[in-house]
Amino acid sequence: MNFVDKVKVFAKGGKGGDGALSFRREKYVEFGGPDGGMGGKGGDIHLVADATLGTLLDFSRRPRLLAGDGRNGKGANKTGEGAEDMVIKVPIGTVVYKNDRLLADLAKPGDRVLVARGGRGGRGNLSFKTRQNTAPRIAEKGEPGEAAELELELKLIADVGLAGFPNAGKSTLLSRMTMARPKIAEYPFTTLAPHLGVVEHKRYSFVMADIPGLIEGAHAGKGLGDAFLRHVERTRMLVHLVDPMGFGGRDALDGIRVIEGELKAFSSRLAAKPRVLVVNKLDLPEGPVVLEAVRRRYRARRVFGISCATGQGIPELSDFLVTEVQTLPRESGPVVPGPDRESLEVKPGFLIERVSGGFRVRGPYVERIATMADMTLPEAVARFQFALKKIGVDRALKKAGIREGDAVRIGDVEFEWTDAPFARLPRLPRTRRVRLL
Repeated sequence: MNFVDKVKVFAKGGKGGDGALSFRREKYVEFGGPDGGMGGKGGDIHLVADATLGTLLDFSRRPRLLAGDGRNGKGANKTGEGAEDMVIKVPIGTVVYKNDRLLADLAKPGDRVLVARGGRGGRGNLSFKTRQNTAPRIAEKGEPGEAAELELELKLIADVGLAGFPNAGKSTLLSRMTMARPKIAEYPFTTLAPHLGVVEHKRYSFVMADIPGLIEGAHAGKGLGDAFLRHVERTRMLVHLVDPMGFGGRDALDGIRVIEGELKAFSSRLAAKPRVLVVNKLDLPEGPVVLEAVRRRYRARRVFGISCATGQGIPELSDFLVTEVQTLPRESGPVVPGPDRESLEVKPGFLIERVSGGFRVRGPYVERIATMADMTLPEAVARFQFALKKIGVDRALKKAGIREGDAVRIGDVEFEWTDAPFARLPRLPRTRRVRLL
């Protein structure tokens, strides 16, 4: 199975159903009145953390998430059926960014986040009935669903992370201590993806992660780069596995300095984690010599010697890790900000921009009422214009220097500005005429 830990996804909530323009038609019932029902709500899109998944591979094959649309309203005051919400499973440890802002950290099984909200259903003409206008010929279109660019980043959650140069024996150690079976070979960069395994030792257990080998410059993207360094950010402690033969022309002591420097350069938080040095390959002649040299250089730190080939020293290392893990606090994810104010309440603020041939009006509230207005209905056009006047768009456009015949674009609606007034309509004041382009 391919390991994918970072993907970009487009998510769009479902469109709300259109409201119905309908009048009651029943034998012996004169002036039945309006009975158009509301449209159904569009589907939301949620992400939920699932312990059975370990990669974001499915998203690389399915980069677009589109929720279903709500059904249109009907006569007899029948509300359209709402669309089902889309619930997508992601691995535990998935960090979600929405439009380049941190949205959620799904660190526990069942953690859930709404990433794209479905549009609300449009109101039918029954909703617009008043004492002054008992037969309204107006209905709203459904609200479009929210669209969002998502970036999903997987950070594996483990208690102990294995770090070191390629070919130091990390995968072999993982297979020795757990039931995991990563690929093992006698050449560098055998491990191209992180692997997790559960260590069970003396009635205790913890999760260990094997991270692909690091080289100098990894924090800046060299070699396998920093793509996998983020996976050890969530570990509670690190085991730095040392190859006594060195790597890339560096001896073991110089190699320790390089790896420690890479951890510090990538993240001060990572460099501050508890670490233990473990010299591997004690079955080789160089092993015991390097072990003594490392212990002399790093007197203040715990240094273990093991042989993944023979199993020497692994029980003692397991004893230490089990005891140490129990004393360390669990990693907490990044602080997740609360929802944007505009996502909780749509305010009537707007911005006017001068563009070629006219003006563009931007703002969530004004764009929503423009999108939901059915411009084929005169009453809907009048209501839309009245709303623009009420929130000050008329006045702002005049102040910006709009002239007769200039084009005005709001969302997907474009019309021509004119000072000619509307004919009188029930319960609506005289307002400006909209000529759709």
